[in-house]
Amino acid sequence: MLYQHFAPPMLALCMRYCRNREEAEDVLQEGFIKIFQKISTFRQSGSLEGWIRRIMINQAINHLKAKKMVFLDTDPQMLGNRIPDEGPAEQVEQLYKPEEVLEAIQALPPGYKVVFNLYVFEGYSHREIAEELEISENTSKSQLSRARNYLRKTLAEHRKKYMNTNR
Repeated sequence: MLYQHFAPPMLALCMRYCRNREEAEDVLQEGFIKIFQKISTFRQSGSLEGWIRRIMINQAINHLKAKKMVFLDTDPQMLGNRIPDEGPAEQVEQLYKPEEVLEAIQALPPGYKVVFNLYVFEGYSHREIAEELEISENTSKSQLSRARNYLRKTLAEHRKKYMNTNR
């Protein structure tokens, strides 16, 4: 019952960190194995969902570390191609469907993706990200900046293609 209740939202969480569904399902399964092994350590001081979520995030990070996740100092494709902010969040929401944004996030290089997810979706500070990933705070900040630029570029290109095919 625990698996049936929490698997769908935890799979969505794993999908944000992984390249594809199969990889996310592997992380999900490994995460639930840890959950069932450690369920006796749950102290009930917080929510069960929060505890499960934390285990899944750690599992996703450990999976990426095992795959030798690389934090890029430079991305030649992005240098000189900074795309200005789209404008207020409301405008961005009107321009892009959630599926488009999720697809763009999944296409991020692993280092960009993990920092972006931890900062934007999980609410981690750069200090917390640096500690978790064993990187400097400046690396965390630069990875986030590059992730945002990459997303802007990817989404702008997607929109441009869409506009050209619907003329």
